[in-house]
Amino acid sequence: MLTPKYPHQDTAPPATAPVREVPAHGGSVVPASAAPLANRPTVQLTPGSALALAAGGGAVVLVVGAVLVSMLLAVAITGVSVALVAVVLRLLLKDLAKQH
Repeated sequence: MLTPKYPHQDTAPPATAPVREVPAHGGSVVPASAAPLANRPTVQLTPGSALALAAGGGAVVLVVGAVLVSMLLAVAITGVSVALVAVVLRLLLKDLAKQH
């Protein structure tokens, strides 16, 4: 009843890379995808660079967190001040109505 259902095993033959021929002055036949991969630099992550990456990520999280908290604090202070102004205006209008 609760047994997992796995997809069927792929039995298709592996795809072959398109063949690119070298000019007639000599050489051999090379797969088209092999040439661009040979020029790509490899990225190696050393322990020092991993530590620097983690420290940079932590710094970004702290900065974004500080900005978000300060924005929330600004909104809270603005809300309290607007509420305080509303109370003061209400009291002033009440006193003004009593005098007339």
